[in-house]
Amino acid sequence: MQKKLSLLVLLFSLVSCYTYQVKKPVELPVDDKKESKKSPAVAEVASVQESSPTVAKNNPTANPQPTVISINVQGKLAAGKNFRIDADGKTYKIIVDKWVGDTLVAHPVRQKDVVLKFHKNQINADRIAEKRFSQPIADILTVVAYVGIGVGIYALIKGM
Repeated sequence: MQKKLSLLVLLFSLVSCYTYQVKKPVELPVDDKKESKKSPAVAEVASVQESSPTVAKNNPTANPQPTVISINVQGKLAAGKNFRIDADGKTYKIIVDKWVGDTLVAHPVRQKDVVLKFHKNQINADRIAEKRFSQPIADILTVVAYVGIGVGIYALIKGM
């Protein structure tokens, strides 16, 4: 019984509720009636398409689909947060220290004395994942813990 309990405690200590999650880019639908709510860049593109209807009809890529606006790398990587990034084909788990011009200064998660520097063009913006709390994993761990406590109480009562 003690071996099973110690194994269960060891397994719970190895599981973390924090996971790396990639932010999805913001999608804005292109709608002619709501131009006042759009960003200036999207409104400008829409006005160019309206002013030249023949170009819009002849160009199959100028269809009214949602416009994807991605945030730049400097906007995604905020100082003091944990991220998993891909740079030059390698994956790094880092804590961002600061931005110096176009260079990211960071250190690996468990090595504060090592300094990593990346130019913003080296970082794959689509693969930036922020470390966040995962509610589904926490819920699963809570249910498993309650079941384990119930089984433990049942085993104690049955043994008496």
